Amino acid sequence: MRVLVTGVAGFIGFHTARRLCREGHQVIGIDNLNSYYSVELKQARLALLAECRNFRFQKLDVADKQALLDVFAHNAFEQVIHLAAQAGVRYSIDNPDLYAQSNLVGFLNVLEACRAHRPAHLVFASSSSVYGLNDRLPYATTDPVDQPVSFYAATKRANELMAHAYSHLYGTPTTGLRFFTVYGPWGRPDMAPFKFTDAILNGRAIDLYNEGAMSRDFTYIDDIVEALVRLLALPPANETGVCNKVYNIGFGGPVKLLQFVECLEEALGIAAIKNFLPLQPGDVVDTWADTRELEERVGFRPQVAVPVGVQSFVDWYREYYRV
Repeated sequence: MRVLVTGVAGFIGFHTARRLCREGHQVIGIDNLNSYYSVELKQARLALLAECRNFRFQKLDVADKQALLDVFAHNAFEQVIHLAAQAGVRYSIDNPDLYAQSNLVGFLNVLEACRAHRPAHLVFASSSSVYGLNDRLPYATTDPVDQPVSFYAATKRANELMAHAYSHLYGTPTTGLRFFTVYGPWGRPDMAPFKFTDAILNGRAIDLYNEGAMSRDFTYIDDIVEALVRLLALPPANETGVCNKVYNIGFGGPVKLLQFVECLEEALGIAAIKNFLPLQPGDVVDTWADTRELEERVGFRPQVAVPVGVQSFVDWYREYYRV
């Protein structure tokens, strides 16, 4: 199978492409290698992917419509996994233009390319942040998602609506994945596990917002990829006139932030210096995924517990940075 993975130098894109390559699929990966976080880290991920004979990379921005259409025209993609996006909830507050260009224009270009070239399935990244001010836990895909608290979340909800429209108008099979706090080896430096580990190892305080009274449905990267790959093989059927679905991809149980920090302290063998701060704009206090729809569809639910996942991340971090 020939698969396009956008955002392939990113955290989830890298792991997804490597899994597909190991399964023997032909993977074409694109990424603009922007400098939102370490380009060196992205290039190190690509270097590992380059060891796979069935992987090919092209530097490309999905916001460049003609370049994207050219890639589709020269490859008969059977499946498309769209993970390219400008990430970061808080960064979107001060830089909304970047999110509009990448997350809205870029996604529209992907939809247009799929409309023109008709792959069997488009799977795309959404986010748990779409739940916004919804305070009903656990979050279910049937819950209202019309009160986002960040522009990043608004763009992800817009992606879901855009995909629904294209499925309805053009019969494009689309599946959106609401990821819940993904962590693990090769993770993003702007995410809490990475930032906390770096600070603890270097004797700096870690910032704990809302005085630390927060919880997250931390989901290990291998579980994310397993769910994604299983769903990729199951495009939604056009039973109701719209071949479009959205799923939560989360562990299915929240962990208090202070408990997560304790796991890091144990894995590192170092006590953290804690700096307690008020809740930040754009943050939600708790997240928790209802994963029943995912289990019913693919017979799988994420299963890597936080202590195990944290140890795996710390082991990778120490090896990669030689600390």
